[in-house]
Amino acid sequence: MDALLEHIQSPSHLRKLSRESLKGLSIELRERLIETVSQTGGHFSSNLGTVELTLALHYVFNTPEDRLVWDVGHQTYAHKILTGRNARMGSLRQLGGLSGFPRREESIYDAFGTAHSSTSISAALGMAAAAKLTGSQRKAVAIIGDGALTAGMAYEALNNAGTSNCDVLVILNDNDMSISPPVGALNQYLAELMSGRFYAEAKKLGGQMLRNAPPLFALARHLEQQTQTLIQSNTIFEKLGFTYTGPIDGHDVDGLVVALEKLFKAKGPQFLHVVTRKGKGYEKAEIDPITYHGPGKFNPSVGVVGAVSTKLTFTQVFGQWLCDAAAKDPRLVAITPAMREGSGMVEFSQRFPNRYHDVGIAEQHAVTFAAGLACEGLKPVVAIYSTFLQRAYDQLIHDVALQNLPVVFALDRAGLVGADGPTHAGMFDIAFVRCIPNMSVACPADENECRQLLSSAYAQDHPVTVRYPRGAGVGVELQKDLAPLPFGKAQVVRQGEGLAILCFGPLLYEAQKVAQSLNATVVNMRWAKPLDLQTLREIAQSHDRLVTLEDGTRMGGAGSAVLEALQDMKISSQVLIMGFEDEFTEHGDPGLLMQQYGLTATGIQRGIEAHWPMVQVAPSLRRVV
Repeated sequence: MDALLEHIQSPSHLRKLSRESLKGLSIELRERLIETVSQTGGHFSSNLGTVELTLALHYVFNTPEDRLVWDVGHQTYAHKILTGRNARMGSLRQLGGLSGFPRREESIYDAFGTAHSSTSISAALGMAAAAKLTGSQRKAVAIIGDGALTAGMAYEALNNAGTSNCDVLVILNDNDMSISPPVGALNQYLAELMSGRFYAEAKKLGGQMLRNAPPLFALARHLEQQTQTLIQSNTIFEKLGFTYTGPIDGHDVDGLVVALEKLFKAKGPQFLHVVTRKGKGYEKAEIDPITYHGPGKFNPSVGVVGAVSTKLTFTQVFGQWLCDAAAKDPRLVAITPAMREGSGMVEFSQRFPNRYHDVGIAEQHAVTFAAGLACEGLKPVVAIYSTFLQRAYDQLIHDVALQNLPVVFALDRAGLVGADGPTHAGMFDIAFVRCIPNMSVACPADENECRQLLSSAYAQDHPVTVRYPRGAGVGVELQKDLAPLPFGKAQVVRQGEGLAILCFGPLLYEAQKVAQSLNATVVNMRWAKPLDLQTLREIAQSHDRLVTLEDGTRMGGAGSAVLEALQDMKISSQVLIMGFEDEFTEHGDPGLLMQQYGLTATGIQRGIEAHWPMVQVAPSLRRVV
């Protein structure tokens, strides 16, 4: 018998199947996910958990006319397979291949581009309001996880939707898990609602026992109605104006279809609470959903095997520094917006539980919470991805910088992030932080500098960001103490003639390769703000040409800061700014992307020689063309 999945090229093919065949199709779909993600890497356990829900949604709703908005997008691989992209799944997250997230330009079935959490309800409500305004019968559905529901934006949208009278369906995919273990009062509240599942199982057993005793059975039915009213009509979602349904089994595809068919016909704001298991169908992922949240390539029969590397990642360097600094200073407190594992804070959370705060997916709250701690004399360290600090920009300006509070921001994933693509790239932080008064920006070139500059930042009495990339550095040995580097001071690491390369961050090592060919001076700037003006003046006065090099956007970045400083010093220099252009980067292998954007040693040299064609000639013969 032919596999069902081979004949599914679009949801219209899926809707021709009998409901009874969906269970078998879910098995095939899960096998396909295991096969492809193990070869490409990517978000794994979250996708396995939503197979039945994805099938049921496309079976009941008339997609793409009806809009499905997937929050974050960690769970959309099954959606991609069912919407005509099955044959391309081998290109997932590869350069030129499928994105790991929903992307409007990739498919008409991707109704809204997502990757940062908690945007789905707002977007789906906007679509529902548009349908109402234009008289369309189109449906709008938001699928959001319990982790994403911890963010304030989700509640803002729920608050608005509940009084909108729009036909919008919000589906809560409750797997008791985000990337890190869930936290907060909401998680406890959902756990209480989950008890309704146990009530339902008990009802089945009790009904069988009581049917032979009519008076008792009548009493039980009365109690059942009261209990259902208590569970379903007194939820926070009902209070917000939604009609609540659930909790229901998210792996019972038949039950999901029945529930969704009823909700398809319902009017007004609807809320469906679905309970799933992250990693469903792959035992190793069910047992350890954190490890299998976003693994690299692995052998499905063996599972994920820890990579053996002699190099520490920048994230590990931060984690070690955090523990060492906390052991020395009892004022240090650490904050993460639901990224304990990703930010290297597991050991800290175990060693210093009273000084560890996971605030959930709530970046705005994390930053202002840190500001409150700093007001009381503590020394907060906020560990946050560069791309996620964007979500708390107002708080960074208004609550931290304006009050000049000594908060350290450890910005992980600065620069390119590779396979996660433009939604997660940390290209903009230099530009958007350095324009804020009182803020400083440190750009370590390697692992040891990362440790030293974290100490430098911690020693300041004003807010400082320390930005560092994903993955390992060049393998520099770490110093054991917490000695800081001088604040705002650069270092000349190579002396050449005529041409000087001013490096901000880990591209320093690529610059040194170029410098040998071009006999260039290399300066490790270390700080994008404040600039070392004395060193900059000396270099500008003794060199004909300056190149600035950064793994951030050229527009408004460190190179722009150099130009501004030179103008203020009334120094007229020829300056080439090298970094990322005014465009979003693609997803793919970081090494290939750096080649594509001309930020490897070869690309940097070509860029310099193209800008100044005579630069490779001996210094005495150089002329500007």
